[in-house]
Amino acid sequence: MKKITIGIMVALALLLFWVLLMRQPAGEHGQPGPAETRGGDFTLRSTNGPVALHDLKGKVVLLYFGYTFCPDICPTSLGFTSQALAALDKTELDKVQMLFVTVDPARDTLEKLKSYTAYFHPGIIGLSGTPEEIAKVAKLYGVDYAKQNTGSAGGYVVDHSAYTYVIAPDGSLFKSLDHGTPPAQVIEAIHAAMKKS
Repeated sequence: MKKITIGIMVALALLLFWVLLMRQPAGEHGQPGPAETRGGDFTLRSTNGPVALHDLKGKVVLLYFGYTFCPDICPTSLGFTSQALAALDKTELDKVQMLFVTVDPARDTLEKLKSYTAYFHPGIIGLSGTPEEIAKVAKLYGVDYAKQNTGSAGGYVVDHSAYTYVIAPDGSLFKSLDHGTPPAQVIEAIHAAMKKS
C-alpha cells in the first residue's frame, strides 16, 4: 500500500511539473514566450524613411526580429515566411506587410538590411534604430536577445527569440508563430488575422 501511495505522489508531482512547464512557454534559449507578449505601436527607420506600425493599419503585419549575420535561424524563418508570401494572390499580398527588425544595429546598416530582406522577398522591409529604440520595441513583443562572443572573425553572434508575430489589421497582436512554422500554417494565420479588424 505504501509503494502505491509513493507511486501516486510521484505521478502527481510529474503531472504538476508538466502543467507548469506548459503554462510558461519560452522562446529560443529560454527567452520569454509568446504568451508573455502584448505588442504595441512603434516607429523605426528603413531606407525609405520612418516606418510606423500605426501607418500600416488595415494590413496584416508579420513582424520578425533577427540580424543579417544570423547563421541559420533567421534564414529558415524568412525562407518559410517568404514562401507563404509568394503563395498569396496579389489582392491578398497588398493587405500584408512583413517587417524585419534588426537586433544587431551596429553591423546591420539600412542598406545591408534592404539587400538582405530583398533576397527573401521584395516586399519585406528591413528596420533599424538606436540600440535603445530597438530594445524598447523588442520589450513590447517579449523579444529577448544578447550578444555572445565567439572568438571568430565575425566577433559575435546574437542569440534571439525566433517568433514571427502576426499583427491584425487593427494593430493588435493576433498570434505568435514558432520558429520553423511551415508556409501553409503561416498562410492560415494570415487569413485568420485578415478577418479581424
